[in-house]
Amino acid sequence: MTLLKLSGLSKSFGDTHVLKSIDLELKNQELVAVLGASGAGKSTLLRLIAGFERPTSGSVELNGVEISNSKKVLAPDKRNIGIVPQDAALFPHLNVAQNIGFGISKWPTEEKAARLKHLLELVELTDFADARPESLSGGQAQRVALARALAPRPALVLMDEPFSALDAELRARLRLDIRAILLAEGATAVLVTHDQEEALSLADRVAVLRNGEIVQIGTPTEIYNSPVDIGIATFLGDSVLVEGQVVKGKISTALGLLNPMGKVSDGDQGLTAIRYENFYLLPNPGGEGEVIAQVFFGHDAVLEVKIGDLVIRARSNGPFAPEVGMRVKVWVRGSVNFYAN
Repeated sequence: MTLLKLSGLSKSFGDTHVLKSIDLELKNQELVAVLGASGAGKSTLLRLIAGFERPTSGSVELNGVEISNSKKVLAPDKRNIGIVPQDAALFPHLNVAQNIGFGISKWPTEEKAARLKHLLELVELTDFADARPESLSGGQAQRVALARALAPRPALVLMDEPFSALDAELRARLRLDIRAILLAEGATAVLVTHDQEEALSLADRVAVLRNGEIVQIGTPTEIYNSPVDIGIATFLGDSVLVEGQVVKGKISTALGLLNPMGKVSDGDQGLTAIRYENFYLLPNPGGEGEVIAQVFFGHDAVLEVKIGDLVIRARSNGPFAPEVGMRVKVWVRGSVNFYAN
């Protein structure tokens, strides 16, 4: 069942076209990440869904009811939408329980108490019910913000880069927590983010937003393995771009004949995008490549390998990665994406 439907949604500020005819549907209990670089229009899209902006054209429907178009906008507090802002934005004069219960203050006492108890347990903050926001860690504050958004049982939850202010280790841990919380609540959510790892690890589907337009939407696996153009291939993960030409169904490159991911036409020239992890390096004194640089990350390493006039970057198992100066044989594993000129 479609819960949220955006149809031809556009927004301009004067002569600046921020969003251009966005079409997007969310099913019930689905989490969709809108992924884009700074300035792509992510926050404007969220504001249109929330009711903070009026569309220039197009419409927003929630549960089959039109709640925004160019002529009328249902007020944000009438939309049954929960919002998790970037900085948590907890009320400083209220404790954790009061923050979570803010949106259900008019519920019957027993029902409200049961809902608060459930949410405090769900976000693992039962022992912090009386704590003030200033005493919480960044991760705890974001969990309170999520619980507050979920408390009234909204039809939809909007999350505006909720992890951006946290350090890398906490971001990774909190992503798993929030995914589990949303699943436990059976929530439907839109996450906007510029972080590729965040989008791929959290979402059921990812919509890539570029210059105000959705250029590709699909599952994380589809988006990562089959980007529709060079721009997405280089934005979403690390890729080496190598010139090539299609010969008898294969791509002829400086790395040899490679297998194309999709359909290709003989004679086409263009660029081949190869993920760092698709390279396999085997130390060999007679190898055609030489390792000229290495960046070690512990669990893996990124190596620069010179093959004739070509320099590639490859990801290798950290503890067993070839050392700088070693000769290596280079293979490309699996199929690659080819983009004709």
